[in-house]
Amino acid sequence: MKKKILFVIDSLHSGGAEKSLISLLTLFDYESYEVDLLMFLPNGLYFPLIPKEVRVLDVPNAIQRKRNRVMEVVKNGDLKTLYTRIGLALDHRNPYVNNKMHGAQINWKWMSNSINKLDQNYEVAIAYSQGMPTYFVAEKVNANKKISWFNTDYKSARYNKDFDFKYFNKIDKIVTVSEACKDVLSENFENISEKFEVIYDIVSPKLINEMSIRNSGFEDSNDGIRILTIGRFVDAKGYDLAIDACYLLKSEGVNFKWYALGEGPLKLNIEQRIKEKNLEDTFILLGVDANPYPYIKNTDIYVQPSRFEGKPIAVNEAKVLCKPIVVTKFSTVNSQITDEENGIIVDMNSNDIYKGIKKMIEDSKLRQQICLNLMNEKVGTEEEIHKVYALIESN
Repeated sequence: MKKKILFVIDSLHSGGAEKSLISLLTLFDYESYEVDLLMFLPNGLYFPLIPKEVRVLDVPNAIQRKRNRVMEVVKNGDLKTLYTRIGLALDHRNPYVNNKMHGAQINWKWMSNSINKLDQNYEVAIAYSQGMPTYFVAEKVNANKKISWFNTDYKSARYNKDFDFKYFNKIDKIVTVSEACKDVLSENFENISEKFEVIYDIVSPKLINEMSIRNSGFEDSNDGIRILTIGRFVDAKGYDLAIDACYLLKSEGVNFKWYALGEGPLKLNIEQRIKEKNLEDTFILLGVDANPYPYIKNTDIYVQPSRFEGKPIAVNEAKVLCKPIVVTKFSTVNSQITDEENGIIVDMNSNDIYKGIKKMIEDSKLRQQICLNLMNEKVGTEEEIHKVYALIESN
């Protein structure tokens, strides 16, 4: 009989974890496993890419009710949901609470009592992200084995480890996407460090190269340098630093355009900052695209201006397509980039990002050497799926 596997994730919007899960599900062995997928928000850029063999479960009622308008909740006389909504809103606006707890922890604190356990029993349940999916798998799923994926720098993400400890204790294995991420978790949870294991996100050079020639990506005319950044519009991705660096480049008369592929809660803030700097014709927001590879292939420089990361997939994708990369010195950066060998690492501020890009533009010898080094570097990680199977099958 096939083993029943459950994956849980917040949504399939345009983040790295979402893309990683789709890559994994695309390669999964459906002859051996029966796979269910539960999303708290069942939509997003990658939703149409879910393999037909995967059964998508309904969203738990308590999470659906959270998205109802307040007046609708009042009209229905749903006092429990109203109490939860008020508590959530107050805690999210309370600086003291926000300094002590991550937003996902606040959400779970208020919502968990309203969420019922799933009726189905599973051989293995996998939370494919930290935060709500991990708490849900720990408390609301019946499974012989529970696994959680952690794809960011735990310390920089500012989770409350006292809150997380009781949930981590209910998880059998916690997968991280880099040795650096594992080290940070081990430092914070020494008593359960044996639970941590590294499995890299799946990157397929064959697929990336095939998809990169399906169209040209960019549709505008540009006779200058193309710079590209990919990532959610959230503080961690450092778009404010990128926009300020863009302003410095433009002030020097560099002929370029900087493009951003992404979406997210800070979109209005980013648009306002672009307008304030008079960069509407220079820092171009492209929205999202399920196939970003033609954009990467046809860019001149890829820039990752993040404040913190686990192991950003977009950087590996730029490496596959042999693009010069400028990346900030977030804590896990050395797991992907060696300065002036396969990219340039800069300090985490707009001035140094600007200097790094300018150096990449002006130093053609360095740029060519980086591209040559990338051509000879093994970036593909398709074999990581065998580690996933081993984890599922282990006792």
